[in-house]
Amino acid sequence: MEPGRRDSLALLTDLYQFTMAYGYWRAGRQREPAEFELFFRRCPFRGGFALSAGLGECLAFLRAFRLREPEIEYLQSVLPSTMEKAFFDYLRTVDASEVTVSSVPEGSIVFATVPLLQVKGPLLVVQLLETTLLCLVNYASLVATNATRFRMLAGPDKKLLELGLRRAQGPDGGLSASKYSYIGGFDWTSNVLAGKLYGIPVRGTVAHSYIMSFTSLAETLKPLDGDEPVDFLPLAESWLRRVCQTLRVPHDRVNHGELAAFVSYAIAFPHNFQGLVDTYSIMGSGIPNFCAVALALNQLGYRTVGIRVDSGDLGKQAREIRQVLRTCSADFQVPWFATIPIAVSNDISERSLEELMQEGNEIDMIGIGTNLVTCPLQPSLGCVYKLVKVNGCPKLKLTEDEEKMTIPGSKVVYRLSDATGLAFMDLMALEEEPSPRAGQEVAVRLLGRSEEARRVTPTAVEILHRTYFKDGQVCQALPSLLEIKSHAHASLSTLSPAHKRLQDPEPYQVAVTDKLHLLLHDLRRSSR
Repeated sequence: MEPGRRDSLALLTDLYQFTMAYGYWRAGRQREPAEFELFFRRCPFRGGFALSAGLGECLAFLRAFRLREPEIEYLQSVLPSTMEKAFFDYLRTVDASEVTVSSVPEGSIVFATVPLLQVKGPLLVVQLLETTLLCLVNYASLVATNATRFRMLAGPDKKLLELGLRRAQGPDGGLSASKYSYIGGFDWTSNVLAGKLYGIPVRGTVAHSYIMSFTSLAETLKPLDGDEPVDFLPLAESWLRRVCQTLRVPHDRVNHGELAAFVSYAIAFPHNFQGLVDTYSIMGSGIPNFCAVALALNQLGYRTVGIRVDSGDLGKQAREIRQVLRTCSADFQVPWFATIPIAVSNDISERSLEELMQEGNEIDMIGIGTNLVTCPLQPSLGCVYKLVKVNGCPKLKLTEDEEKMTIPGSKVVYRLSDATGLAFMDLMALEEEPSPRAGQEVAVRLLGRSEEARRVTPTAVEILHRTYFKDGQVCQALPSLLEIKSHAHASLSTLSPAHKRLQDPEPYQVAVTDKLHLLLHDLRRSSR
């Protein structure tokens, strides 16, 4: 969500937050100290982890959180008229100045049941924050995780371009997708506004409509190191005859409107020419025309930046194109021509990208839109926001569905690592418990149906959460988007390959201390 709209988010919530707030106020409980935790119950996409995102937006929302007069008036118009006017006077005083928020650093790898956010403050206020915080974290973390999965499939060397704006769920979804895809490992976005707002590198060239619009052209281009303009179309046509002869493509079957379009774009951007070669026939027209224009540019001192294919069997076509580029490089003695980057796009999904990578390819850059920004394999992360303590008393949600039971009390979460530096367990402990120490054995209970008792000895112990918001202010220096992206990469590197597998990963262990397990057991027994 763009910065200018954050000041209006106090009403970006569900109506029942205000009816509950009124109930707390009527019962005189509005200032009772309370603590909520925001977490998800299952890792997304049937994977083994998620990437936390959205913290920066949450902190901006908290700093600006207050109900202004137009918002109070609107609430009075939609809530029952029997509500006391003094309640609305109280709402006029509400802000986040007494709220404390702890969080994992944005871009951290997180797991089911482990809190992303811990929110403490007056009961009425922290209740009102629920829906907005969920809205700001759910999609951000989901699309960042999805982007990370695409990056893992593509490997570290392929360039990834997010181009999902036209398929995104509205303007806010489009901006969020660009921002959090970048955190998840994408290199560029096609979204110009996202580039302006967030500093993400932007990329883009032409669409098929540009190619189709041309039938003829007559323009000149100055050589890079010369002053006299050259009539560029005849130069490109002379190269086209040579290319067609080399590739054994009939010259009369090449689309000359496509050649004119390439010439036009090359004249407009001689340093950044990239050809979209699949408007007509890739090998019968697009590639000969591209090579002719690229070689004409080379003759004038310019170097082409790439080729793009947007349809068909992308892996097969990339291999064929690379062979043509190598042939032209050798025949026309232009060494760099063989390594011109090849970009592809065409409704690329996890499955199609995995197939591309398995069969080997000559692709350098991959554009991904719909299957990145809409997250079709799982449209929601399913984060929840649950009360774990109020007025000093730990609280437990007890339900027949074990997955929906919560872990009570104020907690500290530790990430335990082994001698290889890989994380093997997240351990939740009550706030008052002593911290586990590196090299010392600790008794734990694994979460799940078995609640298996174990003893583990970590080589390293890390406290997961930091306090980011207190006394109405952000109290940590916030990293840049690039720094968050770097942290995400580093965090992912602390997981073993078995936990990172995109299909059937080995479950990462989440556990509680014996003391927290005993509290959980006692609360379950007393609640029945």
